[in-house]
Amino acid sequence: MKKRPGSLKRQHRSRLALTAVFSVIALVYVFPVFVVVINAFKQNTYVKTQTFSLPTQQSFVGFDNFIKGMTFGNYPFIKSMLFSVVITVLSTGLILLCTSMAAWYMERVNSRVCRGIYYLCVFSMVVPFQMVMFTLSKTADRLQLNTPWTIPVIYLGFGAGLAVFMFTGFVKSIPLEIEQAAAIDGCGPVRTYFHVVMPMLRPTMISVGILEIMWIWNDFLLPYLVLDRNSYMTIPIHIQYLQGSYGSVDLGATMALILLSIIPVVVFYLLCQKHIIKGVAAGAVKG
Repeated sequence: MKKRPGSLKRQHRSRLALTAVFSVIALVYVFPVFVVVINAFKQNTYVKTQTFSLPTQQSFVGFDNFIKGMTFGNYPFIKSMLFSVVITVLSTGLILLCTSMAAWYMERVNSRVCRGIYYLCVFSMVVPFQMVMFTLSKTADRLQLNTPWTIPVIYLGFGAGLAVFMFTGFVKSIPLEIEQAAAIDGCGPVRTYFHVVMPMLRPTMISVGILEIMWIWNDFLLPYLVLDRNSYMTIPIHIQYLQGSYGSVDLGATMALILLSIIPVVVFYLLCQKHIIKGVAAGAVKG
């Protein structure tokens, strides 16, 4: 049945309207990043007085802001970036592994205890960090969780809620027949998870991984409270220490370091975005 020309015109207009609306929304989100980029190459004075203007011949300083920010103080920026990478990779890997296994087990067992743990994980998402931060800081010191190699345990606790919620929703869509076939072939629970379930969880793992990486990489408060700042600094803490005496801030150097901190996350997202929309489990069982 062919559509009428009038209905086709209305559909075309609605698509144009939606395209215009979402284009405006995209520009609103991209504009702050654009402001950071242009101010990273301007002198500090011009950043304050000509924030939204493009760099000119007078205000352009090249990579001086990057050099100034990376060499500010006695703590090297490369070291801060290394600690941020270690914390982000370890924390994200621990969250993905533990929460995906827990979500799969709770969904397949589906007992009262499992449902109770699931609801506790979901409830943890609404608990504000400020309620537990002082107790957490003291507990982390007592348990010696105040290093870049142990703080992932704390991130696992705070990141489990969202991750379990997303993994549980995806596990429900995985046909049980696949796991039953693996059990008939002699696979135990561990082999079934790593060889059958985990590959099908890849789209959700990438989605959860992006969310967790963006949160942990940009997190300031938790490392600031838990880590020994004389020995360990992450990128957000290092940027905060660009503030000088009497509250003076070198905005040019700050924008330069913020730009450096944005680039890895953007590159990671661009490399992984094609995997987010793939449904690996779709059509796995035929007939």
